[in-house]
Amino acid sequence: MSSNAEPVVQESTLSALDSRYVDVAGLPWQDTRWPKIRMKVLLDDKASGLLTALMRWEPGAELPLHEHVRIEQTYVLEGSLEDSEGECTAGNFVWRPAGSRHVARTPRGALLLAIFQAPNKFFDA
Repeated sequence: MSSNAEPVVQESTLSALDSRYVDVAGLPWQDTRWPKIRMKVLLDDKASGLLTALMRWEPGAELPLHEHVRIEQTYVLEGSLEDSEGECTAGNFVWRPAGSRHVARTPRGALLLAIFQAPNKFFDA
């Protein structure tokens, strides 16, 4: 996409096979239900559960115990993401199989591109 801003096209005017260009810089950061974790939603297909998001985790952020219902993919752009199995640092990628469970944290903060095939199942009530 060129550096010149393209006019915003309403989703309702696009055909099923038209590309969807996302102005990421223009998207607002949205709070999540977890402290210190915000996201910009890039793709949200409610029918299938597919969600792609740019996620900003502040230092000390932690996502409580959860299960990946389907495959989860994460590319770390800045900082690092860790759990009991290891650490994924900037420029690296981690994916987790369906059924896997963990607590994720970012002691120093992180910027992540996360792709969820279905919403996670949380055990924090």
